[in-house]
Amino acid sequence: MTEEEIKTEEVSTATWTMDDLVALTDEVQEGKIDFRGKSVRYQFCELIESEEPKFKPVSDRASEEDKMAYYTDIGSKRILAMLEKANVKNPEGSQITKEHWGLLPTTLRYQISNDIMGIEQESRENFQL
Repeated sequence: MTEEEIKTEEVSTATWTMDDLVALTDEVQEGKIDFRGKSVRYQFCELIESEEPKFKPVSDRASEEDKMAYYTDIGSKRILAMLEKANVKNPEGSQITKEHWGLLPTTLRYQISNDIMGIEQESRENFQL
């Protein structure tokens, strides 16, 4: 392979095609995190706009505490919708159900949410020691 072919291949592997991005909304993805010394597996699907949970806008007059609670609720329902979509598409792989989600330890829910949203990875990239 020539140097030019290698550079072209690197660029093409680092760039999403629109078909690949659209396919993500139909693909069941799997994740795994470590929680207190054991692994927790889950599956999820990306959502399209019509599948996103619907909310009324929060009032500008709301306290910061109320706004934070509002956005936390939106985030939790969004992640739950992603988990449930995957469970419908792949019922044999279903791990976390709606019933489970509300009963899981909050720290675990945040870890799963952060993992799905890529927040952990972004933090590591932006705050390297």
